[in-house]
Amino acid sequence: MNAADDSNAVRAAQYLRMSAENQRYSTKNQQNAIAEYAEQHGYDVIASYVDAGKSGLSLKGRDALKQLLSDALATPRAFDAVLVFDVSRWGRFQNPDQAAHYEFLCRQAGVRVVYVSEPFGEDVAPITTIVKHLKRVMASE
Repeated sequence: MNAADDSNAVRAAQYLRMSAENQRYSTKNQQNAIAEYAEQHGYDVIASYVDAGKSGLSLKGRDALKQLLSDALATPRAFDAVLVFDVSRWGRFQNPDQAAHYEFLCRQAGVRVVYVSEPFGEDVAPITTIVKHLKRVMASE
């Protein structure tokens, strides 16, 4: 099934970030993984936000993430979900609460953040919150 052909598909934006340290995280590899996930889970990727060659340690210089957050909080908004390769692509913020804060802002606005290569995907159970926080701490190291 092609999610774009399904009128019930969830409109999604994808966020891609590569700081040039690891080819595994190339924007093309992230985009391919997100496209596969979207196809299998009923998402229609309608927007892309790309921070190429940007460190994930802070929001400074990450114009695409800043724009994504602005667009997620806008009314009306074009998408209802953000697909991200993994927790570290969202950010390697030195304070893991910063990454959680940006995700919370999206969720509060009705935009879910989905980490497509993480085992928890879009689960929001309490144990997932613990695992996600641990991954944020590991990403900041």
